[in-house]
Amino acid sequence: MRSALGDAPRNLVVTADDFGLSREVNDAVEFAHRDGILTAASLMVGSPGAGQALEIARRTPSLRVGLHLVLVEARPVLPAVAIPDLVTKSGFLRRDLARFGLDIAVFPRVRRQLAAEIEAQFAAFQATGLNLDHVNAHKHFYIHPVIAGIVIATAVKYRAGFLRVPHEDAKMIAQIDGTGQDFTQHVMAPWTAWLKARARNAGLHTPDQVFGLAWSGAMTKERVLALAARLPPGITEIYTHPATGSDFEGAASSYRYADELAALTAPQIVAAFDATGIPRCGFADIRRKLQ
Repeated sequence: MRSALGDAPRNLVVTADDFGLSREVNDAVEFAHRDGILTAASLMVGSPGAGQALEIARRTPSLRVGLHLVLVEARPVLPAVAIPDLVTKSGFLRRDLARFGLDIAVFPRVRRQLAAEIEAQFAAFQATGLNLDHVNAHKHFYIHPVIAGIVIATAVKYRAGFLRVPHEDAKMIAQIDGTGQDFTQHVMAPWTAWLKARARNAGLHTPDQVFGLAWSGAMTKERVLALAARLPPGITEIYTHPATGSDFEGAASSYRYADELAALTAPQIVAAFDATGIPRCGFADIRRKLQ
């Protein structure tokens, strides 16, 4: 089983999800990397802003870019006619996660279409010529055991080094602001522990701890500062959703995009993380240390 760095010195990856979703997200990623603590971004290869995101990535080689698999609630890469069971009449991927998950488990044709879409997104990323820093998924839909198997096998095929597993320390979150102990966290914890073990057994690395689940869309300056003071040993990923505005296709109505951007770029945040002495990097940088 591949662990990460375990008891070795701490390493931190600060990631922005939804890179390529819109100009607002892309501009925030570039700003947060240039002037803040952001080190990596996860690309939605089929989204409207993917072209601009690629331009940013190519002129910013220090920004590590991975694949943000989109299996729900957004645009697929394959045409709707090729994946009729995955999309709605609008051509967007389905939103009914519970029923969708059941269909994937029950119907072989749905699994075949899902595998084809996953393969197409990996291939589209490969076609960009960018190094594949990491893999994760929109809404963490790959916690579903059938989807997990397909994603892990495809990630190994495309030589991805790291897979995010949103296994969050709920006790630490609760110590910071009293959240992180809700029903969803308790339900997800056994599945994320299982996914981490399965990914590592397949030869993939995973972060030792991930933060961003309990505070998804609400990674405020206060919360990020509190994490800076508590980063544990090993590899930590903090994932965020910054944007310069909230009026764009695919925006979540409850997400505090501007607050998350401020949490990545505020001078006191940068100073606090600099003071820890913990290296901020991408997963590809850590992978080189492990080889």
